[in-house]
Amino acid sequence: MNSPQIVPQNHPQTDATPVLSIREVTRTYDTATGGLTVLKGVNLDVMPGEIVGLIGPSGSGKSSLLHAAGLLERPTAGHIRIDGADVGDLDEGARTRLRLSRIGFVYQFHHLLAEFDARDNVALPMRIAGHSRTEARNRAEAALAALGLAERTTHQPGQLSGGERQRVALARALANRPRLLLADEPTGNLDPATSQAVFEALRVMVRETGVAALIATHNMELAGHMDRVFALKDGHLEERPAESHAY
Repeated sequence: MNSPQIVPQNHPQTDATPVLSIREVTRTYDTATGGLTVLKGVNLDVMPGEIVGLIGPSGSGKSSLLHAAGLLERPTAGHIRIDGADVGDLDEGARTRLRLSRIGFVYQFHHLLAEFDARDNVALPMRIAGHSRTEARNRAEAALAALGLAERTTHQPGQLSGGERQRVALARALANRPRLLLADEPTGNLDPATSQAVFEALRVMVRETGVAALIATHNMELAGHMDRVFALKDGHLEERPAESHAY
């Protein structure tokens, strides 16, 4: 992969307002045997240009926290702020518009549309947001080039490698220039070398754009390269020292 010619910041911007602020968030699900609480008073800030890792065993609540942060689910209690604004009272239409304009998502599976080439997969969120076809395609081409995919813009997903498909998914997540990037096991389906390359592409883009990134992962090696790492255990979020990210 050809990395973009960018000199990243050494540290995130710590003097800015948090892009994502989570305060005393609780999430309880109704089950046949009663309430199941997976998040218990969670607190977390993610700053511009910062990569925060989220680790924990399957079922620990990582996806629930990402879904709450991404306005896909409402917490049972607590507050979530995006760029300082409390989003708790927003109706579903406003939440959808905020997700489209401020939040980008990357998943373990790329979820690219097979009938579209890489450029149009990346352009799709911009078209939904109201940008012209020409502008969306131009910005998509620039995003793909920044991720080393300038020669793959007209390739369909089936013509791309796993790492290339995931980089297209990353470009799509950043297409509308979001403030917050949420990633759920974004390298989970990739071999170690490709996983490292995709993460490096993500890291460079976070530093360049100033987006705040919250990444759930089981990859402890990658977690060790993030700015901060938190473990979810028994519903509580605990920061882990940089030198010890095992759970």
